[in-house]
Amino acid sequence: MKLFGVKNKKSKSQKARPRKSVVPLWRRPWALPGAILLVVVMLGGGGWWAVKSGQADIWANQAKWRMIALSGRLGFTVQDILVTGRHETEQEDLLKAVRLARGAPILAFDLDAARKRVEALPWVRRAVVQRKLPGTIYLQIEERKPLALWQHNRRFALIDAQGVVITRRHLERFSKLLVVVGEKAPKHAVEIIKVLNSETALLPKVKAAVWVGERRWNIRMAGDIDVRLPEDSPLEAWRRLAEYERKHGVLKRDVTVLDLRQPDRLIVRTKSEPADAADHESVGAPNGTRGRKT
Repeated sequence: MKLFGVKNKKSKSQKARPRKSVVPLWRRPWALPGAILLVVVMLGGGGWWAVKSGQADIWANQAKWRMIALSGRLGFTVQDILVTGRHETEQEDLLKAVRLARGAPILAFDLDAARKRVEALPWVRRAVVQRKLPGTIYLQIEERKPLALWQHNRRFALIDAQGVVITRRHLERFSKLLVVVGEKAPKHAVEIIKVLNSETALLPKVKAAVWVGERRWNIRMAGDIDVRLPEDSPLEAWRRLAEYERKHGVLKRDVTVLDLRQPDRLIVRTKSEPADAADHESVGAPNGTRGRKT
């Protein structure tokens, strides 16, 4: 049977039957959910790759700086810096620490880094740095409060209540503060100042406080009299001295040492007796000052 060149004739039933149409893939019922699933898989795989390769951080950083640049063009730029709490800190030093120029994008300013730089300044104890949109940086500082002058190894420094050195320069205007002497004296300065302030009649006669033996204080009084306070209960001993002074005027006598380390007695050393070098340290005054007034 030759099939080549022969046309098969179709029956009437075949001719009447409609031709089946072909439905495109994208119109089939499973197409949309399948496409969504494919996108999720691709994005998930791409996100995993971005995180793994570090590309996600790069994209985020690029987006951040594009946003900052746009904010600058929209007017969010530094126009003013408001500062409160500044008394001793030099304005020039503060501006150098802030590191901010007028017209810079305000959203680009790193508040935490600026705060740390400001708190590194000698006079600054604590700082708060905030943005006030659209164009103001607000800086609030809490400065250290001078407590005493610290003498160690013949050098002087101004310290605060935490024993932190504030400065070693221009100490003349702080010459009325108490001088504390000894390597560890700054850590205990607050305690002895509270003791000394408890007797206002004795306070004008105090020249310095010397931290002795890492445990107690000697108080240098006017007339180069050393008052030896005990390790325990120095306040009670100081009050006993005030009572002795009121009743007997012991600080006006020819003495060099008043020893209050025994709770029930006062041991007195006169100028004719030899000094105890182990409990004595020279006390001076900062350069350019005359020492604490008595």
